[in-house]
Amino acid sequence: MKHYDMIIVGAGPAGLSAAIEAAKRGMKVVVYDENAKPGGQLFKQIHKFFGSREHYAKIRGFQIGEKLLAEASELGVEVVLDAIVIGIFPEKEVTVKIGEHVTHAKGDTILIATGASENMVTFPGWTLPGVIGAGAAQTMMNLHGVLPGHRVLMLGTGNVGLVVSFQLMQAGCEVVALADAAPRVGGYGVHASKVARCGVPFYLSHTIVSAEGEDHVTGVTIGQVDANWQIIEGSEKHFDVDTICLAVGLSPMSKLCDMAGCDMEDNPAKAGFVPVVDEYGETSVSGIYAAGDVSGIEEASSAMIEGRIAGIAAAVKLGYLSEAEGTAEIEKQKAALGGLRQGMFAPGMRGKQITETEEGIAISQNLLQYGFVSDEEVERFPGVTHSSGIHPVMECTQNIPCNPCQDACKNHCIKIGSHITSLPSVDPEAKCTGCGMCVAACSGQAIFLVREDCGDGTAEITLPYEFLPLPQKGEKGTALSRKGEAVCEAEVVGVRTAKVFDHTNLLTMKVPKEYAMKARFFRKGEPV
Repeated sequence: MKHYDMIIVGAGPAGLSAAIEAAKRGMKVVVYDENAKPGGQLFKQIHKFFGSREHYAKIRGFQIGEKLLAEASELGVEVVLDAIVIGIFPEKEVTVKIGEHVTHAKGDTILIATGASENMVTFPGWTLPGVIGAGAAQTMMNLHGVLPGHRVLMLGTGNVGLVVSFQLMQAGCEVVALADAAPRVGGYGVHASKVARCGVPFYLSHTIVSAEGEDHVTGVTIGQVDANWQIIEGSEKHFDVDTICLAVGLSPMSKLCDMAGCDMEDNPAKAGFVPVVDEYGETSVSGIYAAGDVSGIEEASSAMIEGRIAGIAAAVKLGYLSEAEGTAEIEKQKAALGGLRQGMFAPGMRGKQITETEEGIAISQNLLQYGFVSDEEVERFPGVTHSSGIHPVMECTQNIPCNPCQDACKNHCIKIGSHITSLPSVDPEAKCTGCGMCVAACSGQAIFLVREDCGDGTAEITLPYEFLPLPQKGEKGTALSRKGEAVCEAEVVGVRTAKVFDHTNLLTMKVPKEYAMKARFFRKGEPV
């Protein structure tokens, strides 16, 4: 039987981060993962992360996964794939099925970082081929290069539903609508806005009535729900689709924690049945830790920090790190985690009705109900300013933990301050050079460079563009509003790409100047 200082179950963001911290201190670490590739959800994440530098802000998820794997490899972490941990027994003995063989290993400490599984909802036709989880669709597209369908309806407007909807469009699918039984968009407003301005309608307080088709999905009917979650007769709407994606939440995969004898709780704030852990991620069983979604559903950035804390704590427990050194390191990580757990979407804010930002600005109700901020509402936010010449317009309207735009501008045009969730504002004394770094750095694609009057009756808008093929200079098309409606003809006057932009291209379009603060996306094809 092999012996390790630390056995980690799950090679996702939490597991790899813990392995790195433990191995740094000289611990012998093995990571078991049931998948053929390590990295967990990270390699499905092609979007840029939120947070600050310490949280890997503005770095795409798969790039973070590559960094973690490389670091773990350099430190000598043993990663065993296609390895299903089927049991954790007394004395921290682990039983693992690798291929056709069952083996045993013993650890002085164990970290359970098994993540979460997708929730499903049932409706007539839900078992038809073509009804899939949003995470499964993301796996097909971003890991295997396979389109899950051509015309898709997404159920769920949390961050998963919003992010995957955008990635479906990037892959070439048509997203016909997003529906959600909840009365409000559940995810970040910037994610919803970038979907809405592509022309995708949102149907809040709607759910699926039925899926149609004989041997595969050919259509779907949704209907509005009342206060008791019952379908309102006569509110049904039909869409011809070949795919229905379900993004209706995640549940912690905590069975191993329960098997190991850890105290468990049914905690709605953590999305289900989870182990009770202390501030270091240690469960009620000494030396067994839990980190990431298995101990409560959060973002991957939080999972990485929880993993680091558990790895450091295990090193202290086994004497590889002094208590004083460990405490200092853990306090740094806790401060970073605290930064992510602020703002409107903090774990403690779940279920609460928020009417104002931290700055006392009324929340956009249009954003919550329809996925986009109205032309009138957007003007009340500090990032939306008017001036002569080119200037940034930041349509960031919610307090989320993110500040890479502040660091992106060399002239310090953009201010957020020390509080990571503060709304960005423009320094009127600073001069914008139009470099576009802020546009490319914004993880929510919520920053635009605007020249409101070019002197010839036109305006120029530089926007983030992540679709292929790229439009060419001189190409004419249609400018779309925040709602995704055609507002005017637009001409591409420039497309900038650069390594430092990390695949966020900067498209500059010329429109009549009266649409300078309304046009927010360029659609290729016959102009309106």
